Amino acid sequence: MDWKQADYTGWGRALSARGEIARPERRMALAGLDAAPAFGMRRSYGDAALNAGGRAIDMTRLDRLLGFVPETGVLSVEAGARIGDLAQAFAPRGWLPAVMPGTGFATVGGCIAQDVHGKNHHHAGSFGAHVSEITLLQGGTEITVEPGTALFRATVGGLGQTGVIVAAKLRLTACKGDVVLVTERRARDWNEHVALLDGSTATYTVGWIDATATGKALGRGIVEEGETGAGLVRRREKARRVPMDAPNFALSAPVVHLFNRAYYGRVPARGRTLVKPIGDFFFPLDKIHDWNRLYGKRGFHQFQCVVPLAAAPALREMLAEIATSGLASPLAVLKRMGPGRAGFLSFPMEGYTLAVDFPNREAARTLIARLEDRTADAGGRLYFAKDALARGAQIRAMYPELSDWQAEVGRVDPDRRYETDLVRRLKLRSA
Repeated sequence: MDWKQADYTGWGRALSARGEIARPERRMALAGLDAAPAFGMRRSYGDAALNAGGRAIDMTRLDRLLGFVPETGVLSVEAGARIGDLAQAFAPRGWLPAVMPGTGFATVGGCIAQDVHGKNHHHAGSFGAHVSEITLLQGGTEITVEPGTALFRATVGGLGQTGVIVAAKLRLTACKGDVVLVTERRARDWNEHVALLDGSTATYTVGWIDATATGKALGRGIVEEGETGAGLVRRREKARRVPMDAPNFALSAPVVHLFNRAYYGRVPARGRTLVKPIGDFFFPLDKIHDWNRLYGKRGFHQFQCVVPLAAAPALREMLAEIATSGLASPLAVLKRMGPGRAGFLSFPMEGYTLAVDFPNREAARTLIARLEDRTADAGGRLYFAKDALARGAQIRAMYPELSDWQAEVGRVDPDRRYETDLVRRLKLRSA
């Protein structure tokens, strides 16, 4: 297997690495490569998939379906398979991945390593709660990892530090078909937005929030509730591409404010219900390939936190600071989360999660640092899949099971073969 020198980034493009990358075609080629961290489509925004100056394994060609049991909905699949492809293939047969993140380009291995959550976390929990088996490669040997073990909890949400995730068995969830019946309602302000999220009984619920609205309109947005269904619907349009890095003014404060006003206004005051293809509801941004180029060549950062239910006022204060900064992009999401998490370092907790994108500027980095401090003060935590700026001591205090993860990772990888830039930056494996 050849190693090729390359420059590569996370999805935010603000952090980069240069190192050797191997891209195996078959599992048998992995045996001599596993003394290096692995990555998939690199949809983590920061440096979770980077290993500057070292080697990394690109798993995207190891994407085969290995078996499916229709009586139980259990799917065996290689780690490089993409979630969107699984949804497209199995929804017409009455099945979906039980948890899906906001992009269909995320791989199964990446979803396990970050223990991702979706629009149904309030009752379905995180991705790892629906994984019944993981195949890991350690020292050239494949081993089977099952729920209920320390190794499983260190692997799910464990940032790839226990070995190369090669394959997994997933418990799919039954669905009614390959379309989603979506109800959209306006939330006029923060209190109404939170009340709609709290009161939702839908299978899938998410809130788009106008991160530029201030005063009485602070927190306004659109709450979407979805249920799967069957029926004829217009085929999804072919994805478009962003051909070049956008100029700085493309996401200037006036442009974003006008866009958000128009986006909020597209939903009638009485609300509406419509039918969407599966992909349009679960992965709306995937319709624009390389949309990260809209932030220009300097890239962008996303701030995503979760705070406990009782800390909702603190989250409102964070949103107020964001709204008056003039730095937010149109991409801002508010969701209600349940308690479900599967790993020692899994992000979710019962509460509210806010995610906001910012162009990579000094003022935005300064703002994000303040927001991270507020998150810590509120008893919340930051999401490794989105982070590129946090400080180690701050993050470590947010994850009370860190020492359990360190013990298991230290046992299976004492030589730190799988360390990445994120793990080193945050000193996660240091006592």
